[in-house]
Amino acid sequence: MIGGIRETHEMLDFCAKHNIVPEIEVFSADQIDEAYGRVLASDEKYRFVIDISTM
Repeated sequence: MIGGIRETHEMLDFCAKHNIVPEIEVFSADQIDEAYGRVLASDEKYRFVIDISTM
């Protein structure tokens, strides 16, 4: 179980209160192949995020 809306809000409020944020690496649309290659090679350290404004 992952919890419902109430539990999700509680978790997000807790994270905001304690300044807990994910570590991400942002990629543009033309870097998707590079990001995917790094996932396959287990070379990722952070959550990958694609900047949708570059599509």
